[in-house]
Amino acid sequence: MVYNAFMTNAGDAGNNRIFLFALSTCIWCKKLKALLDSLGVKYEFVFVDLLEGAKREETIKELLKHNPSKSFPTLLVGPHAIVGYQENKVKELLAKCPKR
Repeated sequence: MVYNAFMTNAGDAGNNRIFLFALSTCIWCKKLKALLDSLGVKYEFVFVDLLEGAKREETIKELLKHNPSKSFPTLLVGPHAIVGYQENKVKELLAKCPKR
């Protein structure tokens, strides 16, 4: 996945990898990051609005594979995508993942 090169925080790899597409100015993105942090989840993320040029284009192309509406935040948990701030859905999906 191309966005590997643009993450700003390292997390676990593999089938249950957690990755957040976010905007630096988005309150819901900040709330989701805070939720993940409070739960002690290891995750990777990228602030798409801070990328430029080819990096930004490649990252958006990857985001569109998971969320055609290109809205934020978009959280990937393994093969699953959660669009928007959905605390209960995030907790439910994380509970199904191996301990992080």
